Amino acid sequence: MEIAYYLLSFLFAITLIVYAWRLLNWAWFRPRKLEKCLRKQGLKGNPYKFIFGDLKELSKSIEDAKSKPLNVSDDEIARRILPYFVETIKKYGKNCFIWVGPRPMVFVRDPEVIRDVFTKHPVYQKPKSTPLTKLLAQGIASYEEDKWAKHRKILNPAFHMEKIKHMLPAVHLSCSEMVSQWEEAVSMKGYGELDIWPYLQRLTSDIISRTAFGSNYEEGRKIFELQKEQAEHVIIVARTLYIPGWRFLPTKRNKRMKEIEKEVQATIRGIIDKRVKAMKAGEANTGDLLGILLESNFKEIEQHGNKDFGMTVKEVIEECKLFYFAGQETTSVLLVWTMILLSRHPDWQARAREEVLQIFGDDVPEFHGLNRLKIVTMILNESLRLYPPIEAVNRRITTNTKLGELSLPDGVMLSLPIIVVHHDKEIWGEDATEFRPERFNDGVSKATKGQMMFFPFGAGPRICIGLNFAMIEAKMALAMIVQRFSFELSPSYTHAPQSVITMQPQYGAPLILHRL
Repeated sequence: MEIAYYLLSFLFAITLIVYAWRLLNWAWFRPRKLEKCLRKQGLKGNPYKFIFGDLKELSKSIEDAKSKPLNVSDDEIARRILPYFVETIKKYGKNCFIWVGPRPMVFVRDPEVIRDVFTKHPVYQKPKSTPLTKLLAQGIASYEEDKWAKHRKILNPAFHMEKIKHMLPAVHLSCSEMVSQWEEAVSMKGYGELDIWPYLQRLTSDIISRTAFGSNYEEGRKIFELQKEQAEHVIIVARTLYIPGWRFLPTKRNKRMKEIEKEVQATIRGIIDKRVKAMKAGEANTGDLLGILLESNFKEIEQHGNKDFGMTVKEVIEECKLFYFAGQETTSVLLVWTMILLSRHPDWQARAREEVLQIFGDDVPEFHGLNRLKIVTMILNESLRLYPPIEAVNRRITTNTKLGELSLPDGVMLSLPIIVVHHDKEIWGEDATEFRPERFNDGVSKATKGQMMFFPFGAGPRICIGLNFAMIEAKMALAMIVQRFSFELSPSYTHAPQSVITMQPQYGAPLILHRL
């Protein structure tokens, strides 16, 4: 008995020592080793601070920036969205890094090196989500290697241009409802002030509800509101140090995040169960994203005769959550910043209207006409350059690798700060922070001289699968708006872009609408 006691005590002590060493290595020895490696190659940054690194300063700089709105005509927004990045680059130069907890994050700004990162996605993978941040949405955006390839193959049919073409009536219906609400709001005087931001959020939520699930906005509102709240929790969690086991503590935020996840899962599962039942009975609509996804999934399983080749119901739910969040958020922020920019640049607003009226008159915008909207496309691309939906793309290095002139070890993070690259005067010229849609007159390739310096939706094999859908949706909405209204900034508008996963107007977007 005594021997067994000593043996257990010895094993417990060994286990304790092993875990203590791992913790010390994670929190101190490994970061110091990585820091030495980076500094040896000429990279500069703050000295490593135990466990937290630069997280406290990073969070404080974001809070300070949020308290100071910008001048209405100021599109140089990087110092407000990525203040700590801008300060670090100013302090240490282009070849620099920050500490995200015990992991160094190197800034990547050279177009050729950025291309390398996007092209070699098995080497430069997406950062692993923490258990709490995973609650917002997993899906294809977060998977790697074989799992990513399987999901991409099954999802691809849902985003073919021919399928998107058939979804246009649903997009038009949602846009018509919003435009009618705007007309009603200004009907008395023919003009009036309206905060367009909540309307655009509801519009894109409605479109996703109809094109993804075949339901209208009222039925999809629960998912929209819950995912919106979850995003706010996730952004706070992502800016704090992840402590293993923290998610199990019954904090107010942890409890609420789990409640939201449970409710969203149950709502989407109910939609899927009804659809599968209808499909088996031969009564289902398979023309929306969910129908196409389920049909593609069934075919993949049948073809291989093995369920392992398809998605599980849980995986389908995660893809639906991603449809809802990414699809709704990306287009709403693209539209709101485009309208704010056009309010400030009435000459370009007039040019967009002239083009739309020339192609469609007062008729419903149709697919082929939308693809002929050259000026509208230039405006949307310039809006995406100045106000990309997300501020940065992060990657983790999975093996010791050579990146440009650097030899970087496994454990180093990379940040591709989209806003900083999109606004870089060395890349785009002295007018880099000015609204000049004419730079896209001959398309993206000519504007970028074939370099990887414009990537609002990512790039390479993992470019956003919903890119074409988002652009067609934005063109339809903008075309229908300029057909019926002219607009300008309201005196009550406050220019304050902020990042809540995507880049949003902190105080809304009040405009003065004039009915045409």
